[in-house]
Amino acid sequence: MSEELSGLAYLLAAICFILALRGLSSPETARRGNLTGMIGMAIAIGTTLASPHVLSYTWIIAGILVGGTIGTVTALKIQMTALPQLVAAFHSLVGLAAVFVATATLYAPDAYGIGAAGSILTASLIEMSIGTFIGAITFTGSIVAFAKLQGLVSGAPLVFPGQHLLNAVLGIAAIALIAWFSATESYQAYWLIVALALVLGFLIILPIGGADMPVVVSMLNSYSGWAACGIGFTLGNTLLIITGALVGSSGAILSYIMCKGMNRSFFNVILGGFGTEEGVAATTQGDKTVRQGSAEDAAFIMQNAGKVIIVPGYGMAVAQAQHALREMTDVLKAAGVKVSYAIHPVAGRMPGHMNVLLAEANVPYDEVFELEEINHEFSTADVVYVIGANDVTNPAAKTDPNSPIYGMPILDVEKAQTVLFVKRGMASGYAGVDNELFFRDNTMMLFGDAKKMTEEILQSLG
Repeated sequence: MSEELSGLAYLLAAICFILALRGLSSPETARRGNLTGMIGMAIAIGTTLASPHVLSYTWIIAGILVGGTIGTVTALKIQMTALPQLVAAFHSLVGLAAVFVATATLYAPDAYGIGAAGSILTASLIEMSIGTFIGAITFTGSIVAFAKLQGLVSGAPLVFPGQHLLNAVLGIAAIALIAWFSATESYQAYWLIVALALVLGFLIILPIGGADMPVVVSMLNSYSGWAACGIGFTLGNTLLIITGALVGSSGAILSYIMCKGMNRSFFNVILGGFGTEEGVAATTQGDKTVRQGSAEDAAFIMQNAGKVIIVPGYGMAVAQAQHALREMTDVLKAAGVKVSYAIHPVAGRMPGHMNVLLAEANVPYDEVFELEEINHEFSTADVVYVIGANDVTNPAAKTDPNSPIYGMPILDVEKAQTVLFVKRGMASGYAGVDNELFFRDNTMMLFGDAKKMTEEILQSLG
């Protein structure tokens, strides 16, 4: 394939990727966006394979077979509730690939047209070292994120005295090593960059707690994109540069949106150590008591409601209650109850986690609303059914200046006539703070597994 034709094909693939991102911005067009992205990737792979620079297809075919098999098996077996850790695992592979490509380029530069060993172009050395640095951080950081999300290690912030100073020193050392490598093409400097970046990946993500995991997932997504972009410059591959830049910039924008959704800055997330995995037992609040109800009570209240708003959270994901929830709302709608869903931008463990689970249960897209779209509706709702959400509904974010979540935009569920709150117990959320909503007069606590409780309500409605 000629260079002109390859350039046109890569341009078409890039357009497909841009349209894919546009499609993924809305649940209604997400399927089409995903398909467009797949078409773009097929064009990109086909164009690359048709390049005259490909000398042998043996290793390429072997890689496609191995990777395709792993991807197919994973796609068939993975539960939708495990998507956050799957995304983190895939980010780690992107980072590792960037390191491998940079290493191959360093040891065989003539094969990539960037000079000969010992005389690689300075610009290529800079691109290579930066891509390697970001890729190695992405690799180990994503492994830590996967382990936290999978429950292999505690999701609580792991902090120690002097950690910020240590990270700063390592960051300065990394800059010095990149300058050394770019000036001398030293193999020793290169491997020191790799080792230092791998350590930094652990040190950056370990102090981040469960409440900040949505930001971490989108941040690592951005890192993986910039790592791919850097390697694209090294390889002189225009499409890889464009794709990496798209992923990197979109991940950065998404991280900003997540931070805004928690009223926290990016540096707060990186340096703050905010949130725990399991939460701690709620402290006693004077003589306050909670009003506890049963599935029959909840069914009776919802049957007599005119407007019900569902607020899903990570507890719904853990219990895999989305299908039972859909069945329950179908019964309510058949009885003439108006039902809608309210999604907080940081609900769950990755951006869009709740939207994905509701889509899996075939919840109509026009019933699902973001915080800004539906917050004014709570005051007119007869019932709010909170299933597994906690911090994103805590009024302390508006009323308690001493609370660590103060200033975070929340769903105003407390304004509803009745709040039905499904929860296993009185433990606090990932932020580790009590939810004063539990003690409000209009709140009824429904203690138990989210799926089981929803199924029991469904039976009572029947």
